[in-house]
Amino acid sequence: MMQQAVSQSRPGSALVKRLFDLLAAGLGLALLSPLLLALAVWVRLDSAGPVFFRQMRVGRFGRPFLIHKFRTMRVDAERHGQLTVGADARVTRAGQWLRKTKLDELPQLIDVVSGQMSLVGPRPEVPRYVEHYPAGIKDKVLALRPGITDWASIRMIDENEILGQAADPEKAYLEQVLPEKLAYYEQYADTHTLFGDIRIIIATLQKIVSR
Repeated sequence: MMQQAVSQSRPGSALVKRLFDLLAAGLGLALLSPLLLALAVWVRLDSAGPVFFRQMRVGRFGRPFLIHKFRTMRVDAERHGQLTVGADARVTRAGQWLRKTKLDELPQLIDVVSGQMSLVGPRPEVPRYVEHYPAGIKDKVLALRPGITDWASIRMIDENEILGQAADPEKAYLEQVLPEKLAYYEQYADTHTLFGDIRIIIATLQKIVSR
């Protein structure tokens, strides 16, 4: 059903978006390679464990894939839940800065080049939370490649602090945070353009610098 919906909607713009993703992500990996190497060394020296954190997420058409991030938590962190809440003790020293600057997301340029992700699009969720997507919205959101950034990522950049103030973070995520994210995702699915994507990328960079 989702594949049929996508095939009937703006195939030309989808191709342009994919070509833009490939060019920009490939160029980004090449230009940022010294920074990526330095961050990888820092993560490795700061705490025991691998450089990358790879987690199963739900991608386009509901297909699972492994997302890449710089590891920002202890290696056993997921045993204590998948939400990051407030000043989470599981976050490493390097991880605190990487999360603040969003540089932990840079390895997802690899996922963009491989075709699993786009530079801009709805953020990919873990399967347990995708199960809570309303059916109509779910089809619309999962018809797109998930993105590294979007308006929800920019405007809810301090999501973990919001959850840190909640008596029940899981409930707050499902009842407050997730519905707001889905509203942004649905709006993007209905209105996205290449120029809109460029605007989101610029806004993301401005937000990171301002922090």
